Formats: sequence, structure tokens, C-alpha cells
Amino acid sequence: MERGRPIGSQIRQNVVEILYYLGKGYGYQICKIYNEIFPPVTQRSIYYHLRKGTLTKEIFIHTIEQEKGNFSWGTVVEKKYYSLGKNAKPQGNGRIKEFLQQWKK
Repeated sequence: MERGRPIGSQIRQNVVEILYYLGKGYGYQICKIYNEIFPPVTQRSIYYHLRKGTLTKEIFIHTIEQEKGNFSWGTVVEKKYYSLGKNAKPQGNGRIKEFLQQWKK
């Protein structure tokens, strides 16, 4: 029997499924979609799994863009856009596909 925590995570797998149908997306967008479809989790948890997914090569940082605006913390926000990495194994969740078809309209 192997020691330590298992490598996989259901939350990370759900994020991979969202990215599979979305193509690319940024953290806050992924979190909003996740909480609409699945039992709610914190933003911190989603961002953790995005970082962990980049380490396991399930998720890839597609681009990093700076967006200007009038935010409570300043005038610039940095958005990291994520997409599927080479080790991602999406299984094709129908709930996500249906939700995103309605969401994109």
C-alpha cells in the first residue's frame, strides 16, 4: 500500500472537465461555473487546484493578461487564463456541457 495522500482530486477533475468544454478560462470564471454546477467550494480551493493542476501538468497556463479598470485594490488586475494540459484526462461530463451551452447564450 502506498503512503501519503492520493494524487487525484474530484474538485480538480471537475475543473478539468469545465476547461474541456470551456476551452480556456480564468480562475474567477471557473469558480463561478463550478459553484453553479457542483456543491459550492471556496475560491481559495479552486485556485489551489488550478495551481496544483499546473504542477501535475493537467492544467496549463494559456496566457496572462493585464486588464485595466477601477478596482477596489487598484487600477490593474492580472488574469491568468488556463487550458487543458498534456496529462489531463477529461471524461466528458454531460452536466457541464449542458450548463455551458445555456451559459454561453
